[in-house]
Amino acid sequence: MARSKRATPSLARRQFLQQSALAGAALVAAPVSVGAQPPQAGAATPAAQGPPVLTHAAESAAPADVQVLGEGERAGSDFMVDVFKSLGFAYVVANPGSSFRGLHESVVNHGGNRDPELITCCHEESAVAMAHGYFKVEGKPLAVLAHGTVGLQHASMAIYNAWCDRIPVYVILGNHADAAIRRGPEWYHGVQDAAAMVRDYTKWDDFPWSLTHFAESAVRAYQVAMTPPMAPVVIVLDGGLQEHPIPRSERLAIPRLSLPVPPQGERGAVEEAAKMLVAAQYPVLVADRMARTPNGMTLLVELAETLQAAVIDQGSRMNFPSRHPLNQTLRARAAVAEADVIVGLELADYWGTVNALRDQLHRSTRRVAKPTARLVSITTGDLYIRANYQDFRRLQEVDLAIAADAEATLPALIDAVKRLATADRRRVFEERGAALAQTSRAAGEAARVAATYAWEASPVTVARLSAELWAQVKTEDWSLVSSYYSNDQTNWPRRLWNFDKPYQWLGHAGGGGIGYGAPAAVGGALANRRHGRLSVAIQTDGDMMYAPGVVWTAAHHRIPLLTVMNNNRAYHQELMHVQKMCNARNRGVDRGEIGSQITDPNIDFAKLAQSMGVYAEGPITNPNDLGPALRRAIAVVKKGEPALVDVVTQVR
Repeated sequence: MARSKRATPSLARRQFLQQSALAGAALVAAPVSVGAQPPQAGAATPAAQGPPVLTHAAESAAPADVQVLGEGERAGSDFMVDVFKSLGFAYVVANPGSSFRGLHESVVNHGGNRDPELITCCHEESAVAMAHGYFKVEGKPLAVLAHGTVGLQHASMAIYNAWCDRIPVYVILGNHADAAIRRGPEWYHGVQDAAAMVRDYTKWDDFPWSLTHFAESAVRAYQVAMTPPMAPVVIVLDGGLQEHPIPRSERLAIPRLSLPVPPQGERGAVEEAAKMLVAAQYPVLVADRMARTPNGMTLLVELAETLQAAVIDQGSRMNFPSRHPLNQTLRARAAVAEADVIVGLELADYWGTVNALRDQLHRSTRRVAKPTARLVSITTGDLYIRANYQDFRRLQEVDLAIAADAEATLPALIDAVKRLATADRRRVFEERGAALAQTSRAAGEAARVAATYAWEASPVTVARLSAELWAQVKTEDWSLVSSYYSNDQTNWPRRLWNFDKPYQWLGHAGGGGIGYGAPAAVGGALANRRHGRLSVAIQTDGDMMYAPGVVWTAAHHRIPLLTVMNNNRAYHQELMHVQKMCNARNRGVDRGEIGSQITDPNIDFAKLAQSMGVYAEGPITNPNDLGPALRRAIAVVKKGEPALVDVVTQVR
């Protein structure tokens, strides 16, 4: 007779309990006293009865001894939520932590989980990077909750990126200061001076001791963060201040938020800069962190067109349309070399703009700009500088330094230029503009020709990936929310796409910290969601593996984002650095890839995304498969869901 194919049943609960009881009895059998009576027949032994079943109702019931708020009381954290609502936070991003459990509960219950809505992150670094990317689209900060010492340590790299990029991330840190009432874990996670570990790269911090103190500090922190030069701030919230009850009758005031007007350049200095520009034969405007608001690009276009001057957009912000005929970014070095007047607008690295450093065994520098070129600087960087972290670059001598917000100064500069420009000078401007338009067209055509090299190669070239993606999104209201660390010679979207709206380019990480790209893209997509824009990210593989959990955040919160993996299976920039050392030491480059490749095994990013509920395809190695895969993924994103396409790419 054939044996039944029925699957062996799972171990039954009663069988498991009986076996466990027998095993336990055999191991720790107690001696039986003489004269002990055996159990009566049919009586259930404790082992036979087993432990009671813990029902859901029993598990969720309140403990016998519990303290609750009285009818006339409310939690301190309820008032904190009222303050955050007054500041206009749309979202608060957090990896949950017990040090802010009171505030967490107030956000979701007292605040109704709206304005701010809680966004769940799997890592504090991702939470801060999301806030970083969100601000670059929306121009408003997100609140970030972090848990004590360990949460802030996780968040610190992303805070440093935001500091270097002058982005106002608003960090709220839970803490337990009173050592007399700390629970066991709170000794590890509590600290006397919680913000000390990030004070060198934040603009301001405070530890409020009362709710009135909190309200004033919360509003002040927002003002400080949003006043140029912008930067992260930290508010430390004690657990007791969050959780202790206060009378409902107690009326606590919330200060009115009033943001300071950004500082403009002094009138005489602006007039002097205008005279230089009008008299120049070849003026160059170089912008980096200039466009603080969407109006910044409009103002720079007006100034450039008034002068018919060359513009170089260094890319920390979306400063200037990429296909504007005056845009000389693709030939930046040549434009600087030709200039007789250079105006730097919020430059992070003025020295590197007019000089070059050669990275060889013995490093050397040379001047790129003419020795006679006159240099003007307009930047808030002169208003604020710190010592320990050296993000301010080499000191560049300039002829005129205006310590002011560049965007706020542009209207006065434009008016002065228009007033000083005579008819003869305007004719010179027009001739110059025509010549610049020709060089701009030539540079754009050279970039398109370069993109066709190895067009059919497998793995896919980054140029082909960028071109295929542009073909799919160019008719949409799109926003490229990913970050690039490379220059404009390897940054193919900036060379091939038509960027002409402020939200289409978000710049880079600021501090160059890997792990920024993926969460910042999700933050940018979150900001774009209410505008109905198509958010697109070209995501590098090494950066994704720093914080892959943010893919789950996008899926859970229905954040529509198309992620296209630029998967070259290596930390390629670092690989090139090691190869440079190999060459310098005459050892050959064949072993230079050790330690920098992400292979053996190869990461399947499509399966990674699918495991978190995201539509995904790949890995794609044939470039002819890329276009159809992108179309399918975009259709998913248009329905309000994230999608990912894994593309195996060439190294550049």
